[in-house]
Amino acid sequence: METKLTARAVSVFYGSSQALFDVSMDFPAYGVTALIGPSGCGKSTFLRCFNRMNDLIPACRVAGDITLDGQSILAEAMDAVSLRRRVGMVFQKPNPFPKSIFDNVAYGLRVNGMRDEEEIAAVVEVALKRAAIFEEVKDRLHSSALGLSGGQQQRLCIARALAVAPEVLLMDEPASALDPIATQKIEETIHELKDSLTILIVTHNMQQAARVSDQTAFFYMGKLIEHGATDKIFTRPDQKQTEDYITGRFG
Repeated sequence: METKLTARAVSVFYGSSQALFDVSMDFPAYGVTALIGPSGCGKSTFLRCFNRMNDLIPACRVAGDITLDGQSILAEAMDAVSLRRRVGMVFQKPNPFPKSIFDNVAYGLRVNGMRDEEEIAAVVEVALKRAAIFEEVKDRLHSSALGLSGGQQQRLCIARALAVAPEVLLMDEPASALDPIATQKIEETIHELKDSLTILIVTHNMQQAARVSDQTAFFYMGKLIEHGATDKIFTRPDQKQTEDYITGRFG
């Protein structure tokens, strides 16, 4: 199995407080890895290491190393902007720009220098289709994205991330603010995308992790307790702590 991302002895500090302790794991190319654990256990902090979003937080320091295709992303020579083109992100709360549906998806293309409007339109359509929202919005592409429902806004944000052709997609609880029907659509979208992308998803929803992921990693108190194939983690975990969390004894 080809490895896309590796984390080696990754620790994260906010000032003098340590949020993540010495995490090492590999992420296969393609497929979905779910990061699970109770609130405040470090899973979102870990996720944000992969596109250096933690750089934006004052007094945050990341130790250890993370590689993308064997290249260190924490090295000074790595440009964070070009890294974020390769490693897209979808946040917990849908955050469409106050622009049209079309301009939301085209935004990254234009920022990256694409000028041919026919080419932009073609890429926007493909991205909306991959995010499973094109049929719902094709007749109102030039209407405000803020007029969409929460679930539609989140799929639009996925389309916006996909438009610039990332290799990795980070998703931080992408369905936690959505109703069950919208959540199902997001999960179906993830299922469609995993053959062409490496996806890391933080979720507090056990059933969602079991449904969408191939690999699962369980975090507790800033430490990686256990990771492996999702069916094994959910049915035959090696650690009692993992079993207790999954069966609802704490969390």
